[in-house]
Formats: sequence, structure tokens, C-alpha cells
Amino acid sequence: MKVVDISDDIHRELGNPTGISIASISHWVRSNIGSLNNYLNTTYSEDSTTLELNDADSVEIGTQEVSILKKMYHVYYYDSQLRTNINTLSTDTIVFVSDQGSSVKKVDRLDVAKQLAQIKKEEHENLTQLIHAYKLSKAAPIQVVGDDTEEGSGLTTKTHPYKRTLNL
Repeated sequence: MKVVDISDDIHRELGNPTGISIASISHWVRSNIGSLNNYLNTTYSEDSTTLELNDADSVEIGTQEVSILKKMYHVYYYDSQLRTNINTLSTDTIVFVSDQGSSVKKVDRLDVAKQLAQIKKEEHENLTQLIHAYKLSKAAPIQVVGDDTEEGSGLTTKTHPYKRTLNL
């Protein structure tokens, strides 16, 4: 899958925000392939001729890895939105004004910051869960002991002293 396709998917999943472009998302994706590799113990990189993300064996990036990369961007996006909102908290302190029967109520930026922090926290938890699920699905046993295909010489039901038979 190409970096620009991943970036386009991310842009659409976020609702086509006007503050960011697909090109800036593509730059972020290219810059954070190393972080993805660190999270997943993989070796993905961008092929300079096809602009696709491949591993060391030239196998294209899978859908699980792409979803983790997208979730990484979601965490980054909400973190940047939170920082932007917190920076504007000091400039806008009036929440409600009333005069001669008319009133103006501004959005409480502190509540917006709390909501953004909650969204970012949820996205980060989802990212952590995706990473753990990925690692569990790709884990292979290091050592397999025994042979489960043949009956062993252990205790059988005839000789087991604690085995009871119920007569109904």
C-alpha cells in the first residue's frame, strides 16, 4: 500500500479536516515508519520506486499494520489539537456576558480541552490494544515439548485411584 493511500484514508477517517492536508499526513507517515517498526518489531520502509511500504523481504504492509499506523496518527492528531486548544486558553477568559436582555456565551475552552484529552486517552488505549493483539497474533511458540499425537503411558481411567463412576 502506498503512503499517499494511507494518508488519504487517514484524512477521510478524520472527516476531511481543513487544517491538515494529505501531504502533511504523508510526511508524518514517512517520518513515523520507524516508530511503527519499534512497536511491532518489523522492518517496514518505503520503496523509493513504487512508494509502497514493504518489509525487508519486499512483502507489502498488511491491513493490521496499516490500522496501527492510522491509530498512531489519530493519537498524534488529537494531541496536536489538545496542545492548540490549551495554548488558546489564556487568550479567551470570558465565558458568558449578558446586557440589556441579550447575552453572548462563548465556548468554554477548558471543557473542550478536557474532551480532547479524553479522546486522546481513548485513542492511545485503542492503539495499545491493537499493538498487543498484533503481537499476540504473530507470536510463535519458542519450544514445543512432547508429542500430542500418541497416547502416553500415564495413568488411565482403570488405574486412577481417584476416578469415580456414577451409577444412575
